[in-house]
Amino acid sequence: MNLLPRRPIFNRRPENNVYRVFLYSILIIGGLWIFYGVGRGDIKEIGAPLPIPTRTALSYAAEGDAHFTSGALEAAISSYRRALELEPENAAVWATLARIQTYNSSMKTVLSDRRQMLTDALHSIEEAVKLAPDDSTVAATHAFVLDWNSAESISGDRSAGLLVEAEQEAVRALSLDNSNILALAYYSEILIDEQRTTQAEQNIVKALDNGQGLMDVHRVYAYLLETQGLYNQAISEYKKAIEITPKLTFLYMRTGANYRTLAFGAVESQRQALYDSSLEYFDKAAKINEQLQVKDPGPFISISKTYSQLGEFYAAGRNIQKALEYDPANPAVYGQLGIVFQRSRNFEGAVPALRCAINGCSAKDSCEARGGCDEGDEGTAVQGLPLSQDTVVYYYSFVSNLAALSRPKNNMCPEARAVIKKIRDGGYESDPVVKEIMLENENICNLVGSGLTISALTATPGPATETPTPTPTITPTP
Repeated sequence: MNLLPRRPIFNRRPENNVYRVFLYSILIIGGLWIFYGVGRGDIKEIGAPLPIPTRTALSYAAEGDAHFTSGALEAAISSYRRALELEPENAAVWATLARIQTYNSSMKTVLSDRRQMLTDALHSIEEAVKLAPDDSTVAATHAFVLDWNSAESISGDRSAGLLVEAEQEAVRALSLDNSNILALAYYSEILIDEQRTTQAEQNIVKALDNGQGLMDVHRVYAYLLETQGLYNQAISEYKKAIEITPKLTFLYMRTGANYRTLAFGAVESQRQALYDSSLEYFDKAAKINEQLQVKDPGPFISISKTYSQLGEFYAAGRNIQKALEYDPANPAVYGQLGIVFQRSRNFEGAVPALRCAINGCSAKDSCEARGGCDEGDEGTAVQGLPLSQDTVVYYYSFVSNLAALSRPKNNMCPEARAVIKKIRDGGYESDPVVKEIMLENENICNLVGSGLTISALTATPGPATETPTPTPTITPTP
């Protein structure tokens, strides 16, 4: 009899399932792939930040344009520099950077800072010219930068040379493209600086035909009108420029300066309203700077000068103090404070402020120059201003105050005479106004030396009223 083998009741024999083996193999291979993928960076951990796409030069340039329109010129310069890090051979980016740097120079209240910014602009546009020597807009911008550098040049010969070079570049830009609106505008500006106003007007009128939407065109036309003494028309053109770029503070500063010029020569019934308009535009510039977190003392200096012309010296002094809060190391602001003190006949206060402006001063002495520092403010060291056309007013004002305070027992005339010599050696006495001031103060010092007492200041040369012809750099007259 055949019997079947007994089946295991409690234990099963081990069996190899091919599907199970295949699944385990897949899991092992997948695990190894993930392990090494994470190590190589091919696979990111859960929750890891996503990769950020690389920005293009065009993106940074667009950002720079937005900053320029909003009035944040330093931020615009920074954005364009980032663009050049990505595309260092982009001539258009170099040229636009140079244009912004040139306009940014008008925001600098210290001459050395303006010159440095203009030097930077010249370097930028020279790079653009190397990359695109036959580009009309590059050549036009080169002319623009050369013109503004000419206005701030230390040497008269170099200034004349830069102006000639600027004209040559403007002509070349128009030969490359005679319809280039910016080239027409910049050429007009150069011709104004060369006092060729008839030809300048012909070019700016051509630019206006198709350039109504360009700030540069209206700015140059306003500048032309200023040089012709047509301040109301100049104000109208500056306002058109402001409509196009409503956050550029230097346009507000020029508008305010033109209103102030009108006010100074206006009849009594119109004067106050014009001064109020001047203050309004300077105040708008200050508020724009506040919004942009730009600590520019320029608007407060101009507000101070306006109040000083009105005879409101307390308000003038308060605004200069505000300017010093923003820029406590700026010697030009100390100079302006000294002028305000002088015009209010506070000669004792004017002397340390003006001394700090022209000679520099320690942190401790800067507090004295300011009329005292707040608690916890130890002052700021200040470097003096070299003698120049822009700063000579501080030098001769210092002389006048020293002479006014001199007495036989407290003779400040030796210091005054040293400054007079410096002014003469610099050739600034060729100006008849400066020469007269120097002679008057020498006479005072001669009287003091003879033992007489001087009871009042006989020469009080405060800062001149608004000059009829503004400077080519569109820097507000301090």
